[in-house]
Amino acid sequence: MQRWYDKDLDRGPLKDRRIAVFGYGAQGRAQALNLRDAGHAPVVALREGSASRADAEAAGLSVMTPAEAAGWADVAVMLVPDTVQPELYREVLEPGLCEGAALVFAHGYAIHYGHIRPRPDLDVIMSAPLGIGEQVRETFERGAGVPAMVAVQQDATGAAWPLALAYAGAGGHGRAGVLETSFREETETDLFAEQAVLVGGLSELIRAAFDTLVEAGYQPEIAYFCCLHEVKLIADLIHRRGIVGMRESISEVAELGAALQGPRIVGEPSRQAMREALEAVRSGDFDLELSREHGDDFRRLRRWRDHDREALIERVGAELRGMMPWLEPGKGSSNGS
Repeated sequence: MQRWYDKDLDRGPLKDRRIAVFGYGAQGRAQALNLRDAGHAPVVALREGSASRADAEAAGLSVMTPAEAAGWADVAVMLVPDTVQPELYREVLEPGLCEGAALVFAHGYAIHYGHIRPRPDLDVIMSAPLGIGEQVRETFERGAGVPAMVAVQQDATGAAWPLALAYAGAGGHGRAGVLETSFREETETDLFAEQAVLVGGLSELIRAAFDTLVEAGYQPEIAYFCCLHEVKLIADLIHRRGIVGMRESISEVAELGAALQGPRIVGEPSRQAMREALEAVRSGDFDLELSREHGDDFRRLRRWRDHDREALIERVGAELRGMMPWLEPGKGSSNGS
């Protein structure tokens, strides 16, 4: 696999380019500010009346409407939600971008599943940070960075790869490492990891363990600390040292219990469920589900959120986190959720 670090990344191809960041959510804010601090002059594209406009201007960033930015930019960075990107491209960017401009994505979803079919004269590249927006910004500010994956889907000008690498370098990703991928690989692995581990699998494992202890008569506060709060300790160890390094850092009692019970809890049924989840991503079945949900204004998802919010683990957790305001700087002790 091709890898690049700061010493390998020429930022020249991004010099003097007119960069417009569409969206000012977690990634939009992080990438716009990192670009600015790297010596570029991005504008933020926001609709009239956007609640984010004042925040972007307060940060010293210039703001344009999406239509204005599309007519001005020759690098358009798509950092609005995946479900919004097709409409933005169709109504604003496709008619507005100049010939030979570049479309930059942080996730390959809309391109991979064909929701956006770019004009043939556009470069289509990806710089996908391996971290959420807060991490992208926070690590950049302290002189570090999160890794990123880069890809080129369409090289209309012959200069797409140098631009992709320059953009990744400007975001600070060369400090940690930039990896070559494809839109397909990034999309499918990202969706699978979210569903099987990072969001879906981990959440359900925590809830199942919490419920098991409470049903057996243990105090929910103790169950919360054991099954949820301490996840960060183990995750940090794995992040720094890998799975084996984590196990070598814990007690022999914990390591033996993990070796005996871990493969039973996440056994063949779980592995088969993971294969099925991956197949749904690869086949496009999950994309169809997402399209249906989006068309229904995510009503089913909102019902799930409301239901989960009432679960015992959430009520107990909100109370306990309220006693530890340092977990979320800027929030008072009265609101730890």
